[in-house]
Amino acid sequence: MNQDPASIAEATPTTLRVLSCNILAGGSVKRYREYVTQSWKHVLPTGKRANLDGLAGMLGDFDLVALQEADSGSLRSGFLNQTEYLAESAGFPYWSHQPNRKVAKVAASSNGLLSRLKPDEVLDYPLPGRIRGRGVLWARYGKGEQSLVVLVAHLALGPQARAHQLGYITELLEGHPNALLIGDLNTPIESPELRSLFARTSLQAPTQPPKTFPSWAPNRAIDHILASSSLKVDELRTLPHLVSDHLPIAATISLPSALKLSDSRPAS
Repeated sequence: MNQDPASIAEATPTTLRVLSCNILAGGSVKRYREYVTQSWKHVLPTGKRANLDGLAGMLGDFDLVALQEADSGSLRSGFLNQTEYLAESAGFPYWSHQPNRKVAKVAASSNGLLSRLKPDEVLDYPLPGRIRGRGVLWARYGKGEQSLVVLVAHLALGPQARAHQLGYITELLEGHPNALLIGDLNTPIESPELRSLFARTSLQAPTQPPKTFPSWAPNRAIDHILASSSLKVDELRTLPHLVSDHLPIAATISLPSALKLSDSRPAS
C-alpha cells in the first residue's frame, strides 16, 4: 500500500462513500458486436488513458474505490499501472493492487483499491479454481473486533468455481464482524452460491440490487457492494457508463460508532 508524503489528520469517519468498478483495462464497449468488431482495442492502449482520465474525474466523491480488471502494466495499457494512475489522478493518498493473471506482455489483470483512509493491513489471497488467475485483495482498517475489513474480488464465470471461491471468502470473513465484500461477483444476489454466503456470514443481501451489466442496456445485477449486518447501506446506485462493459456501483455506508478508523479525508 502506497502513501503520499502529505500529513494525515486523525479522525473517525461516520460514513463511507464506496465505489466498485470493473474497468476492463480502460476499454469501453457500447454494444455486443463491439466485442468482435473492435477486438483489436482490447490488446492495444488506444483511447484507454483518456477513458481513465474521465473516470478519475468522478472518483473524487468517494472514500474507497474497488477496481477489477485494472491492468498493472502491459501492452494493452501502454505499460501503465492503471490503479496507481487513477490513485494519483484522483488524489487518493493510499492505493494497492493485486496482479492476478498475466498473458505474456499483452495483458496483466489485477484487483485494485484506492483509499482516503489509512489501512492497518493489506493482504493478497489467490482464489481457488481450476483456472488460476483470480484473487481477493484484503484490507483491514483499525484493530481487533472494532476494525473494518474490506475484500475486493472478481469471481469466476462458472457457478461451481464461484461456489468454491465464495466458500474461501467465507473463511476470510471469520472473526470480522464489520466487513464489506466488493466487486464483480459475476452472479445475481439470488444465486445459490450467494445464498450460501449469506447463510454462513453476517453479510446481508440488498433488497434491490441495481443492474450493472451490460453497461449500454443493463439487465443483470452481477456487481455488488455487500455489507455485514453491523453496517448500514444508506444508498446503493449505479453511475453513468464511462469505461468498461459494466456500470460502476456506488454505496453510502453508515459505520457503527464503536469503529475506530484513521480518516485522511480533507475537512469539509
